[in-house]
Amino acid sequence: MAVPSTDEWRSIAEGFEERWNFPLCCGALDGKHVLIKAPPNTGSQFHNYKGTFSLVLLAVVDARYCFRVIDVGGYGRTSDGGTLANSAFGQALRGGTLHLPPDRHLPGADHRGPQPHVFVADEAFPLRKNLMRPFPGRTLPRERRVFNYRLSRARLVVENTFGILSSQWRMYHRLMEVQPDVVERCVKATCVLHNFMRRSAEAPAVRGAVQGTEDSLQSLGRVAANNSAREAIRVRDSFMAYFSAEGAVPWQPTE
Repeated sequence: MAVPSTDEWRSIAEGFEERWNFPLCCGALDGKHVLIKAPPNTGSQFHNYKGTFSLVLLAVVDARYCFRVIDVGGYGRTSDGGTLANSAFGQALRGGTLHLPPDRHLPGADHRGPQPHVFVADEAFPLRKNLMRPFPGRTLPRERRVFNYRLSRARLVVENTFGILSSQWRMYHRLMEVQPDVVERCVKATCVLHNFMRRSAEAPAVRGAVQGTEDSLQSLGRVAANNSAREAIRVRDSFMAYFSAEGAVPWQPTE
């Protein structure tokens, strides 16, 4: 249950490049609300934007629909970005202590310089050097639309993983009338069993780790670091230019 090592992060990135045409991607990130009965004396802490009560499962998944890092227990009222900021994973990502592989050139684009390994997420998450989110807006230039398409294609892996998880375990289809700490343990158990079933069906088995508790991530340290917004924009622009040039695929938008 250790946090993925540098070599494992590199293997995950190879999987995203091979299966989803997004190089240097170490995982797709998203949050899932797990419905619960409102715990007593908690006010609106677990009350979410849908009007129900929930705990949040924050997850990073690999290209083969396996959980690699999970953080369970975020309050339903907290946004996805807030849940990330409060999580051990989010603080390790911000502090640069996840031991991601060193920067590398995008395939066939050495002239663009080395780029960092990144995670992909939707617009609910902040843009950072190692966290890519789509460009906002509806009327966008072609290069930005292509980037959004390629990011969405890789990011949908985590949404599909949540769908597979829910279809396997009926507890996600109803209100869980137990204490939040019991819900957390149940969610962690289903994520571990999900990985076991996915890997058992593959040959050879996919190696990796699921972070079911915060202990291993906390051991990486919570170093305060303010990644430059300018650097994050530069990285996204580099990926954007690459997807419309050397990294273009035949089926992406052309107009």
